[in-house]
Amino acid sequence: MNIQLTDIGHVIQLAIAPVFLLTGVCTNLMVLTNRLARIIDRSRVLEDRLDIAYHDAYMDELEVLYRRWHLVNYAIALSTACGLLICLVIALLFLGDTTNVALDQYIAGLFVIGMLCLIGSFVYLLREIFVASKTLRSRRHVRPRGSPPAAN
Repeated sequence: MNIQLTDIGHVIQLAIAPVFLLTGVCTNLMVLTNRLARIIDRSRVLEDRLDIAYHDAYMDELEVLYRRWHLVNYAIALSTACGLLICLVIALLFLGDTTNVALDQYIAGLFVIGMLCLIGSFVYLLREIFVASKTLRSRRHVRPRGSPPAAN
């Protein structure tokens, strides 16, 4: 195996774009995990309140939180799969260059699948944001029992 320094430099240049993409995927994962943590925190509060007294409003909000939890989990799974696929792309770039094996089709295929996973992750994130926004808008128009009506 005779690896030239210029060949490694060229492969590193090719791998820079996927590495930047991997940075974006990691940022997306941080956003998703933060949203998941907020959902979990809110659901724990509601479950504690349900232990004290049952309210339909708490159950309705919990159902929405569970739906959001599922959407965020799907987004996290797809984003993680994207990150793994991009890591495979980078590894195959180096492997193909050092072994002189043509892996171009595999690299392209993994990259496209990774992009599809990232697109799916963003779609699930967007759906979760829409569910959260819809819930917030609907809760804004409902006033708690016993509270006075809003002044005009």
